[in-house]
Amino acid sequence: MALPRQPKAVVFDMDGLLVDTETVVFRAMQRAAGAIGGEMPFATFQRMVGLQHAHSDLIVIEHFGQGFDLEAWSQAVSAHFREELAAGIALKAGAAEILDHLDLLSLPRAIATSSSLESVRASLGPHSLVDRFHALITRDVQTNGKPHPEPFLKAAAALGIDPADCLALEDSHNGVRAASAAGMMTVMVPDMLDPTEEMETLCVRIARDLHEVRGWLGGS
Repeated sequence: MALPRQPKAVVFDMDGLLVDTETVVFRAMQRAAGAIGGEMPFATFQRMVGLQHAHSDLIVIEHFGQGFDLEAWSQAVSAHFREELAAGIALKAGAAEILDHLDLLSLPRAIATSSSLESVRASLGPHSLVDRFHALITRDVQTNGKPHPEPFLKAAAALGIDPADCLALEDSHNGVRAASAAGMMTVMVPDMLDPTEEMETLCVRIARDLHEVRGWLGGS
């Protein structure tokens, strides 16, 4: 078996794993930076992937300098993001198919994300995926965000499954750290961030995409 044991539940990150939001956010930041005569390097954006807003804001200030108008920046990025959201954000490869497979296996599943419930509905709603999850652990119900294990522990508790019997799927380094700290079988499906030696140590597998993960789950 590709996994250490057959999972009894699956916990998904959202951004960059189920939907291609990280690409859209990066474009929104590039547009906002260009409007003020600045730049948003990809390496700087990569440092923000998987972080809660309070932490990513510190990186923005570090990049643009003290006294930077963070509120205006956030409004500009949000406006550009909403424009693309209205046009539709694509699902990541294999997202719909793995959910279909979990239905066949009768495996419960949850989302553990640093995004808000509003963002989950905006990103997944157009694809009719929100109701296909049995629990939504968004930042609205988290005291400690990733890399703290709380989001994943809350997801396991909501599903009524021991964390050790849960498969966690993540694309970010902080997400992997959180899931591993929660004691879950963790698989990284890289998006904006490449797997590092640390990720190889914390994960049971590194997957090319969700199609590959689906193949590891067995069943018909």
